[in-house]
Amino acid sequence: MTENAYTGHVEPHGESAVRSIGGLQIRKTSVGPMDNNAYLLTCRSSGAQLLIDAAAEPDRLRRLLAEGAEHDWLDLIVTTHSHHDHIGALEEMAAATGARTAAGAEDVKEIAAKIDLPLSHGDELRFGEQSVQIIALRGHTPGSIAVLWEGSDDDGERSSHLFTGDSLFPGGVGNTNEDPQRFAQLMDDVEQRLFDVLPDSTWVYPGHGDDTTLGAERPSLAQWRERGW
Repeated sequence: MTENAYTGHVEPHGESAVRSIGGLQIRKTSVGPMDNNAYLLTCRSSGAQLLIDAAAEPDRLRRLLAEGAEHDWLDLIVTTHSHHDHIGALEEMAAATGARTAAGAEDVKEIAAKIDLPLSHGDELRFGEQSVQIIALRGHTPGSIAVLWEGSDDDGERSSHLFTGDSLFPGGVGNTNEDPQRFAQLMDDVEQRLFDVLPDSTWVYPGHGDDTTLGAERPSLAQWRERGW
């Protein structure tokens, strides 16, 4: 793990990437055959932890938990959407850690594991002294969500960090199976709930692949809408 060299890139089955922002520490790792990103958010003062997408490889995910707090304790598992490659280790991780589980309310029926907290747009989740906001991004699935952490960095400046699942990537929005209505809904949500309200400096952590920022993607919004994917 190399905190000072965080770039947003991780190798499959490789070491975690780690960064600290104010009272939060973020760890990113890649698991499973589809190179799924799993993110561990750790409250630096309390050790409380939130895992975003228990996608696969529960043994690797438990090692990730121990990296964050020197044990495998976990408070919350948040699932960004119901697709199989994002929930492969959910049931096992919840059973092993006793963590509460959360997912978008419209996707709960598609997830075999028990979901304790069905989430709606605007909900807030707390872990230790930290909190995240839930942003519904409908289209990739009906209940897809993004997870937003906002706080102050070590210089006291506003810092926004957005975990988007498969709804926003470098270069475009998530797959909507060539359904124009679903694509329009996702583009509307992404523009109105992300780009219209968050600063360009917002760091974006997607469900697969490398990170980006809203500022890097903003110039392409009209092109995405015109091409229809």
